[in-house]
Amino acid sequence: MSQKTVRVMFIGDVVGTPGLKMVDLMLKNFIRKYSIDFVICNGENAHHGKGMSLEALNQLLGAGVNVVTGGNHTWSNFNFFDTLKTNTQVLRPLNYPKGTYGKGYGIYKLPNGLGDIAVINLQGRTFMYSIDCPFRTSDWVIKQIREQEKDRVRMIFVDIHAETTAEKVALGWYLDGRVSAVIGTHTHIQTADERILPKGTGYCSDVGMTGPFQSVIGMQIKSATDRMLYQTPHKYECAEEDVHFSAVVLAFDVTTGKTVGIERIFYPDFEKGSI
Repeated sequence: MSQKTVRVMFIGDVVGTPGLKMVDLMLKNFIRKYSIDFVICNGENAHHGKGMSLEALNQLLGAGVNVVTGGNHTWSNFNFFDTLKTNTQVLRPLNYPKGTYGKGYGIYKLPNGLGDIAVINLQGRTFMYSIDCPFRTSDWVIKQIREQEKDRVRMIFVDIHAETTAEKVALGWYLDGRVSAVIGTHTHIQTADERILPKGTGYCSDVGMTGPFQSVIGMQIKSATDRMLYQTPHKYECAEEDVHFSAVVLAFDVTTGKTVGIERIFYPDFEKGSI
């Protein structure tokens, strides 16, 4: 692979203290192993399993993360609102109504003269809030980036935080050739469909969860199953056991911004036994 590539790691939904500890423990090793230039992670559940906090943000940044994206739980911790208003290294979905706290995209300088990268955070609408259209919002923001930044920004990364695979796949095809990568978050279950679409956009439906897997998508099992059994509210508390690291590594061509390599990471692997 040419040296004229940018290697970006995207870490899947970091859940609570176990997820934060795993990032702190493993990220610098992965940065060395894969020669990573830039790290993005979804942190909307980093604060005790729901929401974000300044402490969690600082822990992620200190571990080596460059930008933290969000989702529907971004605003769950009211104490984080001031940070959302002022800190350029944390994003929330762009397609929330005008005036919502936070930024939905940012442009960041890459190391070693590799140029700049735009990171866009979007949220789906199927089975989620009736917010603005992520497809039309992506049209608008890509046009803004192209007009304002000219040729300075060739790499555009999109985190699509959505419930359904169909909506994520549709957005991937819709943006193929216009952005470097479309990677999904929110379901906490890593999908095995990483690929490069025909016009050069890297795609994966869901990068998965960095957090405790002896759980129901990061939360303690009993409260989750009681909620299903009785159809009544039960307090969700973050689980702690069987912590794994989920991520995707992408290589972007510096000249074209297209994806030229994609690899999914899940560490450590599950124990599968033999058949």
